[in-house]
Amino acid sequence: MARPEMPSTVPNRMARTERSAGSRAESVRHFDRRALLTGGAVGVGLGGALGALGALAGTGAPGSSDASVAAPDDAWFGADTLPCHGTHQAGVTTPPGAHIRFVAYQLRPEVDAAALQRMFRVLTEDIEGLTSGESPLADPEPELAARPARLTITVGVGAELVNRVRPEQRPEWLAPLPAFSRDRLGTGYDGGDLLLIVQADDTMPLAHAHRMLHRDLAGFADPLWSQQGFRGARGADESGRTMRNLMGQVDGTVNPVPDDHDFASLVWLDADAGWLSGGSALVLRRIRMELDTWDRVDRPGREASIGRRLSDGSPLSVAAGEGDEHTPADFDAKNERGFSAIPVAAHIRRAHSSDPAERIFRRAANYDDGAESGLLFACYQRDPLAQFVPIQRRLDDADVLNEWVTHVGSSVFAVLPGFSTGQMLGQSLFE
Repeated sequence: MARPEMPSTVPNRMARTERSAGSRAESVRHFDRRALLTGGAVGVGLGGALGALGALAGTGAPGSSDASVAAPDDAWFGADTLPCHGTHQAGVTTPPGAHIRFVAYQLRPEVDAAALQRMFRVLTEDIEGLTSGESPLADPEPELAARPARLTITVGVGAELVNRVRPEQRPEWLAPLPAFSRDRLGTGYDGGDLLLIVQADDTMPLAHAHRMLHRDLAGFADPLWSQQGFRGARGADESGRTMRNLMGQVDGTVNPVPDDHDFASLVWLDADAGWLSGGSALVLRRIRMELDTWDRVDRPGREASIGRRLSDGSPLSVAAGEGDEHTPADFDAKNERGFSAIPVAAHIRRAHSSDPAERIFRRAANYDDGAESGLLFACYQRDPLAQFVPIQRRLDDADVLNEWVTHVGSSVFAVLPGFSTGQMLGQSLFE
């Protein structure tokens, strides 16, 4: 079978994978020089015009420039970086960014295993550069890459991508989830062959990184959907506090942490997974919140539906002020009337399992696109069929919170293992 023709830029960009970091910097300098030679006259004219406008605007009170209200140096975190290399990809257990974008792509019909290998080489180099604050080759705005603000880029693959390389090695769970009775899917946020998860503490490097990676994928895949989420801004909450969702709930309590003795057995795939050893399974659900009707419920009713107090996240099984979100919930506790302190259909009771192997590692983010608000519920585990599905079935059957939430998007991806310097992301898939 003849290989598909790729854009003329691909061979040139593939050659750069052999360059050192020094030659990358030299390439960027050459690009800047070419830009100066070809566009300098225009730049001077535009710069002069903007400078004149700035001078006119500055004729008011002195000291009115942006610099006069800049944050102190020790509060500036734009240069902060997180490593992209390791046994596992960054972005799963690394500190979550304040902003996150999930972007799914659909492979073009003619793209085969050889083309996918070329695609991953290009992605690998640009992920290494962008997350370290270095602009990709021929980046027209290299300044935007210079302040990554703890940028991480995580890559997942869908069933179709694996089928084009090693179909016999596709895990059973890498497929659409079983149907749930309350799902209302088909709104344009389902499935995907390739997933990029871009996180940062600032939206500028996030948007720039997505733009550069989108350019990498030209000729290989077409965009399928994009979902943008957010958490509390860096420094907005005290360290260690769990984020709140748009219903006002503390969201993410009783979540496994990497220091737990069984965390790896819950989240990371081991040698038995073959090419996915060091990777994980990601379930992403788009959950729309019916905030208009939620706001009509009184505070005791909202707390009863969750099983926790809105003020501090403490379970209703303890008296107010005698616990916090980390206080274990006592599902046998009774209230003063003899009823279950945590109602039988409360969300935390339905989500709870007596089987510790059913736990998942949750990394949720809020979304609000103007027309719709809700939660981008992302969770990592070894096997969604054994971990996520049993939990979701209990919630689907009898969770009182279903009155105010609807699952409108669903995807499952295999998060690729991590990689080291000199390696290619996804290399084990092609070996």
